[in-house]
Amino acid sequence: MAGHSQFKNIMHRKGAKDAKRARIFTKLAREITVAAKLGLPDPAYNARLRAAIIAAKAESMPKDNIERAIKKASGADTENFDEVRYEGYGPGKVALIVEALTDNRNRTASELRTIFTKNGGTIGETVVFNFQRLGLIHYPASVGSEDKVMEAAINAGADDVVSDANGHDISCAPDSLHAVQKELEAALGEPETARLDWRPNMTVTVTGEVAEELMGLLEALDDNDDVQRVAGNYEIPDEVMAKLAG
Repeated sequence: MAGHSQFKNIMHRKGAKDAKRARIFTKLAREITVAAKLGLPDPAYNARLRAAIIAAKAESMPKDNIERAIKKASGADTENFDEVRYEGYGPGKVALIVEALTDNRNRTASELRTIFTKNGGTIGETVVFNFQRLGLIHYPASVGSEDKVMEAAINAGADDVVSDANGHDISCAPDSLHAVQKELEAALGEPETARLDWRPNMTVTVTGEVAEELMGLLEALDDNDDVQRVAGNYEIPDEVMAKLAG
């Protein structure tokens, strides 16, 4: 999942931190509300809600915000959000999957089409065949050694572990996510994230102006309130990433 970690690292070093933080909280609150509305408002019995709360805590979202988002799900005036997936290509023929929660499909489709077009991409083309659906659980590097995490992952029934300086990514079958997460928590504690994700079957290396244009597209998508997550099959060399983050 190089695309995910690289983009996150770059965006965290860029400006407008307060505005981005507020936008992140808005997206997290929306996911919490939708998860609580679709299932029970108790994370112990609602795997999606539990994952949403974990993600919120990882971003230091205040407890009051989390509780307010859960309570909002039972309100009579709660907005109805549809889960929508958009597919397309970015600069350098990078395949992108955009997952959104929207209360107006026409508005979101129009906004995303504009974003893709302005940043050298095309939307509306099927790219999902470039990816594999999986459950992804992430722990920070501080949780322990690669051997420790590997042993816990094997015992939990996970399929794979990828460890680097950014931490440990543990993957499993989509329908096993909740069970694997529960076993890992018993051994390693609460993860930073636990969600369904997309893993590229092959990656596309991008450099120079193409990498810069791709980052512009990803940042514009991230700035859209309806967009919850973007998966891409791109790979950016460390030296190029350092320039982009500068």
